[in-house]
Parts: sequence; C-alpha cells; structure tokens
Amino acid sequence: MASVLSHAQLNAQLAQGTVAPLYAVVGEEDLLRDVALGALKTALLGEGESDFNCDLFYGDDASGAEIVTCASEVAVFSARRVVVVKAADKLPARECDAVLPYLKEPNDSTAVIFVAPKLDGRLKFTQALLKAAVTVDCSPLREAQWLTWLKQEAERVGIRLHEEAIELLKEACGGSLYSVRRELEKLAAYVSPGQAVTAVDVAALRGTEPGASVFNLALAIGGKNRGRVLAILARNLEAGEAPLRILGSLAWQYRRLWKAKEVLQQGGREGEAAKTLRMDPSKARAFLEQFPDIHLQEALRLFLDADAKLKGGSAGRPARILEDLLFQLCDRVQPDAPPPSSRRGPEAPQPVRARTISNVRTITKGRQPRS
Repeated sequence: MASVLSHAQLNAQLAQGTVAPLYAVVGEEDLLRDVALGALKTALLGEGESDFNCDLFYGDDASGAEIVTCASEVAVFSARRVVVVKAADKLPARECDAVLPYLKEPNDSTAVIFVAPKLDGRLKFTQALLKAAVTVDCSPLREAQWLTWLKQEAERVGIRLHEEAIELLKEACGGSLYSVRRELEKLAAYVSPGQAVTAVDVAALRGTEPGASVFNLALAIGGKNRGRVLAILARNLEAGEAPLRILGSLAWQYRRLWKAKEVLQQGGREGEAAKTLRMDPSKARAFLEQFPDIHLQEALRLFLDADAKLKGGSAGRPARILEDLLFQLCDRVQPDAPPPSSRRGPEAPQPVRARTISNVRTITKGRQPRS
C-alpha cells in the first residue's frame, strides 16, 4: 500500500528489511533526496552498490519502454535490481504513458525509484505513481527539524556549536543543507578537539564577518542603508564569494520574503511568517512591510537582468553590476498609500494594487515577468 515516509521512517523500514517495488523520492531539498536514494541503494544492493544490478535514467532523456524493460529483468548474483529515474518530473508524457502499465503490476524483485524535486499532481502518471509507490518526503526542513538535523550533523563530524554559530551558519549558507554540511566538515578540521565552535570560527573559516550574510543584506536593503549594503557586498567579494552565488543567495532570500508575505496575506500569524524568515516573530511584520509587492515584482526583473549581464560577459565589472542592482533595490517604490479622503474630490488618484506573481526560486535567463 502507498504511504508517505519521513527519512527516519524510511530508515526504520529498511532496517527491518521492509522494501517496496516502487519508490517516489520527492522534495525540493537536494541533499535529502540524495541521502534517501543512497539509503535505498545500500539496503537493496548492499554496501558495494553493484552497478551490475543498477540502471540509471534521466527523465529528460529516457525511454519509458526502456525503463520498463530494465525493471522487468531478473537480478543477476543479487536478490534485487534497482532502477533509478532521476528528474522524473521531466519525463515526457508519451514516455510516462509507457510506464503506466508497469505501475499497476511492478516486478517484485526490482525496486524502481523515481526522484524529482516536485511532481505535477494533475498528471495521470503522477497520480498513479503516488498511489502505487512509497513516497519519501524530501521537503525543506522546518525550523525545529533543521536544528535537529544540524545538531546530528555536528555530532557526526565531532563538533559542538554555540548558539551564535548556529545562527551564522543558517544565514551564511542560504538554507542549503549541502552548504551547511560542507561548512561543518571544514569546521571539524579547523577547531581543536573538544573546543566548541563559535560564530568567530564560522566567520573566520568562511572569510566573512558576522553580520555580512544574505539576511543582513536584506535587512540593509529594507532599511535603505546604502552604505551598509555596499559594505556587506564588499566583504563577500573580498572573501572570494562568486558574484553569481551572491546574486543567487539574494534571490533565494527574496523567495523567502514572498513566502512569508503570502502567509500573512492568507491570514497566518506572525509566528508562521517568522519561521519562514527565521527571525524574531515580533519583528517579522514590520520587516515585511518594507518590501511591498510591487518592489518584489521589480526585484525579479532586476535579478533576471543582473543574471544575464553576469553570465553574458557584460562589459561592466561584476562588482559594479551587483552594486547597481543593490542601489536599485534600495531605491524601491513605496508601499501603496491608504485611500485618499473623499473631501479631496473625485480627481484624487486612487492607489494601485500590485499583482502578486509566483515565488522566485531560480533565476532563468531570458524569462521576464509579464506586464
């Protein structure tokens, strides 16, 4: 029977020897997807993970018929075969149709693992897959889950983290679990055995100072503090951060702003929005009010433009391109004003309501927001 498992539940099932013929490893956190896939391959094939009984396909370059053929084969010198379909969300409709019959009667000696950041629930293939498969949830971690994961990872590499070091890691790594894992592994080699890791250690190893993270950059933009914005940018560039990475981190932070604003617009509490932003709930609403919808729309256009310039070898220096971007973000339009009093007459201008667009997730060259 189909079910949805967390990572802990998946590990518990695998430890008991419980396996399924179909898995859907789905979620936007790439590290969690990779960890789940690794756990499944190890449990099904053993520590060696023999490639002889493992086939890998990619959805944007795969044949549904070939996937089914491989999945239907008998394992050689092993109890099971494994067929992995990465980027399953990009599997063309025709190829999806070719796989549908197999989902109804899968080969019990083969585990077919479909991996994707997200699946379109409107599609017949997705509905059939999620009905037949065991789904492993790889969604981004909530605040409490993130802290638990971080402490487990720190324990794995043998270090202890001060609270301020945890906060700086969250900000400095832009929400990426892979980035946090890399920083923890570097910290384990940097600090002396038995010494607790401080924010100074994190900053020293990254080459940045506390207060120079992407969240601090957003705070400076919110306060229209041009000097602070330039200082944070300069620190990151001097520390060797790639301009595109800085731009991507800022776009990621704006995506969090979108999500937090949507929470409040839908009647949610400040606490829920604060979890998205990972900040003090008492400060969340005031912070978000500094970023009206029309500014977030314009920011998307500015991110796309800066991305094109950085990738296209623009004549301008990368630092200047980012400086121009940050100045334009600081010079944002003001939030909509309240409706004017009727005593001012019918000619008084009415406030313009901005259309909310979808979340900013990645910067895609050539895509422009609709007018």
